[in-house]
Amino acid sequence: MPKLKLSDRQLYALIEAVKLGEEIKPSQQAKRKAFSKYRIEGWENSKLTGIFYSIQRRLGLIDEVIGELVGVSPLILDPWLRATLRVAVEVAVFRNPNEKTLQHLKGLAKFLSSRTHPYVGYYYYDLLPKVINYVPRLDSEEKRLKWDYLFPEWFIGKMRELLGDEAEELLKALNETLPIGLRVNRLKASVEEVEDYLKERDLLFERSKRVETVIRVLDPFNPGKLMERGLALPQEEASAVASLILAPKPGETVVDLAAAPGGKTAHMAELMNNEGRIYALDVDPERIKRMRKILQWMGVEIAEVKKLDGRNAPEVLGEGVADRVLLDAPCTSDGTIAKNPELRWRLREKNIPKVVALQKELIESAWRLLKPGGRLLYSTCSMLREENEDVVEWFLKGHSDARLVPISGPYDEGFLPETMRAWPHRHGTIGFFYALIEKE
Repeated sequence: MPKLKLSDRQLYALIEAVKLGEEIKPSQQAKRKAFSKYRIEGWENSKLTGIFYSIQRRLGLIDEVIGELVGVSPLILDPWLRATLRVAVEVAVFRNPNEKTLQHLKGLAKFLSSRTHPYVGYYYYDLLPKVINYVPRLDSEEKRLKWDYLFPEWFIGKMRELLGDEAEELLKALNETLPIGLRVNRLKASVEEVEDYLKERDLLFERSKRVETVIRVLDPFNPGKLMERGLALPQEEASAVASLILAPKPGETVVDLAAAPGGKTAHMAELMNNEGRIYALDVDPERIKRMRKILQWMGVEIAEVKKLDGRNAPEVLGEGVADRVLLDAPCTSDGTIAKNPELRWRLREKNIPKVVALQKELIESAWRLLKPGGRLLYSTCSMLREENEDVVEWFLKGHSDARLVPISGPYDEGFLPETMRAWPHRHGTIGFFYALIEKE
């Protein structure tokens, strides 16, 4: 590994960017503001941007190192000290700094003192040798994988329970950048028209082999204009498959229980040829506002958007009103980490039971909405068994009139026969689970 050379000015910019990243979202905006202050431009910008995003990806692991060295959670430290230690750990532990850079790391004590209190600078100066000489104790396979792939140990353990040694391939895939998925809106365009749009802009792309209306854009790309014209929506292949499995037909009544931001609602309206009715429910006002805009762009005419908790939907809409119900349930979203790298350190094992309790309430509500002979799709973008097969098995045990409709593709069978899973490392998309249930 080549020696890393950083000036004091570059370190100051990184520290301020990391500190601002706690206050300003998205973190990209915080980075721009800090880099502008220190006039980080050109090749410097490219170099420091890589380091900044590396800190964001490693944040949970970096904070574990800091906690081990200081004896308390980094979250209770002075914000300037916390940001400085995060940069110092990234540079000293995960990279290969030259001697000049190590001297600049020591000089950060004065930087800290000028922004907080002299004692904070003294404390940092005394702690820095421990940072520089830190060596992790990798005394288990979970710890090795945590350092290699940057995931919490509990999550690694659960993936190893599901996949065995194959779990390492999954962790590797979650660290790779996925292409931008676009689902063509056939209410307004053909796949060929959208492909022509991309060709005119010299963008590399490929058509999905599993969903004929999904295009994967391989180059950096802003889909804003395509969306506003209603030609296509950003949607991952595995997400688009959900509506295809539920397969709503023209003239039917459909309920989308957790609809925002509206991608699946728009897809179902297209499959229904804008004939019938879709109740699109959600509880978040900002996401609902976004959904209304998306449905308008896509030319959706049959969706009735409601600010409504899905658990209360039967009381408002009535029981037995729907031919199809889509429950793309709120979940930990761990299957989307390749699209949202910072999510990995927000995952908390202790939160899983709360999420599962909500999922169980929603699937019961979905069942009450469904007509006899109707179908419910239960899906999540989680890979945890607790949120997927376990919820479906629990539900089936409580409902003698419920039967699984076999799903035969395009992905792999789930751990419960007749369900299906999309895996990032096997299928090149986000992690997803599907169970299609019919009311007899």
